[in-house]
Amino acid sequence: MRRTWNAALGAGILFVLLPITVPESASAQTGSVAFAVHLTPSSGIAEPVRGLPFYLLRQSYAEIQREADAAVPKPDMNTFIDTLTVSKELKAWMKKHHTVELTGQDFTDSLLPDDIINIPEFWSAYFAMNVPNKNFGFPVPKFKDSDAKTDPDKYKKEMDDYHAKVKRYILLHPESKDGMDSSLESINPSPQWNSKQEARGPTIKRLVMDFTQSKYYVAQTETDVNGNAGFTGVPPGNYWITSLDVEAQVGDANAKWDVQTTIRAGVETHLALSNYNAAAPAKPAP
Repeated sequence: MRRTWNAALGAGILFVLLPITVPESASAQTGSVAFAVHLTPSSGIAEPVRGLPFYLLRQSYAEIQREADAAVPKPDMNTFIDTLTVSKELKAWMKKHHTVELTGQDFTDSLLPDDIINIPEFWSAYFAMNVPNKNFGFPVPKFKDSDAKTDPDKYKKEMDDYHAKVKRYILLHPESKDGMDSSLESINPSPQWNSKQEARGPTIKRLVMDFTQSKYYVAQTETDVNGNAGFTGVPPGNYWITSLDVEAQVGDANAKWDVQTTIRAGVETHLALSNYNAAAPAKPAP
């Protein structure tokens, strides 16, 4: 068995080791918890988790992470969209759909004929890709750009007729949209938006460690060679036994724990930590 340490938290989890001390006369008013930690890889043979640090907290580590996340303002997508140098039609589309992703199959599949016709960037990408396919039924425009000034009514009618034909073509040939996103990569704001969101990460991690140590920390211990550990002299109440973001690894199995327990006066509570009550993998931040 070996343990893996999250490099981003390496410095943050070096808490000052303050043992729980209570007056001797009050010892009967405290309780304790003993726990054994075993991890089972796909081979099916459970092994003790040795030398893994555990912390006794007054709050779930997962909830502390949510608290820290809520304390760091999230960038506003609409404000971000307003800063982009794209058409007002494209800005309106991104705000309506609450997305700045302009690439990928899901994106192209989501585009309606009206989106392609009415948003300059989409139309440019779609038209440039499909106009060479006129021999395969793609509509050929009859209007002339010069008509826009010399005969605007005729120009508008022919333009409207052409757009109607293109809309029918898109509905009959949805595959004609495939690949148009490659022409939009240069204006795709998604990477920039993702960077803005990810920039919150270091601040959130610092707050998690600060909240954990200053508000919720009770005690710290480490499993022995048999995977056993415990806390004694703890005032009664609800607590969480957590390994924070430090993972245990046995073979191909990785796990960390964030388990609630209730400590009662004069009682030693026993817990078994295993694959079955390990913390769920963290989800990426939105």
